[in-house]
Amino acid sequence: MLKDNLFKNIENKTNIKKETILSLAAKLQNNNMKNEQTIREIIDEISKITNKKVSEEKKEKIINSIIKDEVPKNIEKIF
Repeated sequence: MLKDNLFKNIENKTNIKKETILSLAAKLQNNNMKNEQTIREIIDEISKITNKKVSEEKKEKIINSIIKDEVPKNIEKIF
């Protein structure tokens, strides 16, 4: 019940369906996040889902940060 409410809240705020979120989470969990092509596909998918364009320059920075394991462990550091 709590999970359903959480997904319903996310869906209402973002217009992204629960199934899409779960599919993306499975991809993140089941793929090699050190593989440039995998990361590129996930970035493209998130861009498409959120309807936000990601420049090639930004995409390269994201990919390099992930491959070099330079992504902050604390999400608050991102903001």
